Amino acid sequence: MKVHDKLFIGGEWVAPASRETLEVISPFTEETVARVPDAGTDDVDRAVAAARAALDGPWSRLPMAERGDAIARLSAALQARGQEIADTITQEMGCPAKWSLMGQVFSSTMVLDTYADIARSFSLEDRRTGGLGQAVRVRRVPVGVAAGIIPWNVPLFIMAMKIGPALTAGVPLVLKPSPETPLDAYLLAEAVIEAGIPPGMINIVAARTEASEYLVRHPGVDKVAFTGSTNVGRRIGAICGEQIKRASLELGGKSAAILLEDVDIDAQAAELIGAGLMNNGQACGGQTRILVPRSRYGQIVDALAATVKALAVGDPSDPTVDIGPLVSRRQRERVEGYIEAGKRDGAKAVVGGGRPAALTRGWFVEPTLFTDVDNSMKIAREEIFGPVLSVIPYGDENEAVAIANDSDYGLCGSIWSRDVEKAAEMATRVRTGCVAINSSVILDFRSPFGGFKRSGLGRELGPEGVDEYLEYQSVIMPFG
Repeated sequence: MKVHDKLFIGGEWVAPASRETLEVISPFTEETVARVPDAGTDDVDRAVAAARAALDGPWSRLPMAERGDAIARLSAALQARGQEIADTITQEMGCPAKWSLMGQVFSSTMVLDTYADIARSFSLEDRRTGGLGQAVRVRRVPVGVAAGIIPWNVPLFIMAMKIGPALTAGVPLVLKPSPETPLDAYLLAEAVIEAGIPPGMINIVAARTEASEYLVRHPGVDKVAFTGSTNVGRRIGAICGEQIKRASLELGGKSAAILLEDVDIDAQAAELIGAGLMNNGQACGGQTRILVPRSRYGQIVDALAATVKALAVGDPSDPTVDIGPLVSRRQRERVEGYIEAGKRDGAKAVVGGGRPAALTRGWFVEPTLFTDVDNSMKIAREEIFGPVLSVIPYGDENEAVAIANDSDYGLCGSIWSRDVEKAAEMATRVRTGCVAINSSVILDFRSPFGGFKRSGLGRELGPEGVDEYLEYQSVIMPFG
């Protein structure tokens, strides 16, 4: 069993003030595999103080090109630890090994590489002529210290999505990993040291709810960047609203994949199912509502069912396995509750709907495909965050768009058709932050990512992601 007894604060490994610990339990073996410190409020105070000290430190004086080079070194240090990080995340939360190296690690380093490139050419000052003819210097300055609240499903990736723009903007971070997945953050800290990131620019304190809320409320924190559930995001947003504190919230999703009449289902079924079941269905952008024309409903359902039935379920460290266990017993119970709700409402589980009979340990749920789903059903309205898909019929394309938009969420979506231009035009009618055409991709590293409606506030990725960590200052020069 791995035991960590330090926290990463101010560029150093320091003993925690709290004696509490977090136990990391393997979702496959159901056994404790690691123990780490559970940061308390005193530890949060130290981390925020280290970040505030770094705000006007060496990084603030670093030219943008050198900031980009340092971010690139951090990416390289993570790549060098790639397999170890991938194995660690698979052990922590059950991500299948066949997905973890790219989906968990290299996606993270690609984010950092993108920001390394953005930082090298990013301008922090714009000079313009004012409304009365005078010169004005419009400066972009760091928002201050930011707290990054990290979920358990893609922990390193979400940390990278906050580290890249924050370092570009010159904003020190206090990262708060989830109690379920604190281990990969220790490998990140090693990479931070190796890359020569100045002390205090990145601090890491895993903690439970009390210390997490303390961090959000901390007067030394100027901005909160949260990724996670809509319910928790609502709480964080309320706190930040009370304090007039900047916040960006990347929250839940209930994304729709719209299959048009001409879809090549034989060629695209595998990728379509992958779009809904990536990371064991534990992805905010998963395409979990599959909208199918009534004229082809039976044929498409058969193709999708065959694809789901062929998925291998089992040990997530086995490179041949497609679906591993859910992150926790609590999460499995939640997903099973939704499956039962779907059955009660009249939906039919044509594949799955229970626990794999051959797997007597581990928090597994069978990959499940529901048909005869109406968009008003609970399984079509709420984010399940497990391997559960709903196939919903529609009449014409206007109805398909209406069903896709009939959701409290608006994070991602996709349209599948042989006519790419028609699909792209249709995408403009879908009220979500990202729409992919004939692809399971849910975001682009150089483009803004975020949601409409209850899927959140603000954007990450691309140069727009940097703006979330900056304030604007106008310096109005004298006439003449």
